[in-house]
Amino acid sequence: MAEKAAVRELRIFLADDHAVVREGLKALISTQPGMTIVGEASDGLDVCARVPALRPDVVIMDVSMPGLTGSEATERLRHVCPQVKILALTVHEDKGYIRQLLAAGAAGYVLKRTAPEELIRAIRVVCAGEVYLDSGVAGKVVGGFVRNAADTGTTFGASLSEREMEIAQLTAAGHSHKEIAARLELSVKTVETYRSRAMEKLGLKSRAELVRYAFQKGWLKDG
Repeated sequence: MAEKAAVRELRIFLADDHAVVREGLKALISTQPGMTIVGEASDGLDVCARVPALRPDVVIMDVSMPGLTGSEATERLRHVCPQVKILALTVHEDKGYIRQLLAAGAAGYVLKRTAPEELIRAIRVVCAGEVYLDSGVAGKVVGGFVRNAADTGTTFGASLSEREMEIAQLTAAGHSHKEIAARLELSVKTVETYRSRAMEKLGLKSRAELVRYAFQKGWLKDG
């Protein structure tokens, strides 16, 4: 019987200006199967200098760092190595920070007070190409969800059908296919079809890209 191919470990880079935080993260992540720490930095400039060469799967990025802020470093890295996922880790719960990081290209936002197992889950979620929002802040981001394009006074997404637009917006607001299906009284397969069509028409390849597009176009706004 042929042996199973080895599963590639997820490569994690730590960016935080507090050494004790980095040590705690290393202790946590190093015990997880399939994860390894490949580097660390204490300021935003060093992050941007080291990450392109190391090419980690995920950078766990502190929001407040010297040199460059977390959002500035995130935006720079998204241009230099767009395949690297950025997971913001911070004490800040203000929605202004959250929106700024997501608009800059972060794939997730986790509070430092979150349970260790949730941070590990967040790493796996963003590595899978999805968006992760800490439950403690998700409501602040999606609470002002725009239900239809007319609410924004714009014509973006004009090529989408009404149903495609609705499902794309609900997806951007953080709802799963199952939740959308129940809400709209459709099958999960039908929801997946509409979402795929909408993503194709908009030229987007992942849910993370859809969330960023939603912020840029005003689908999500302050409640």
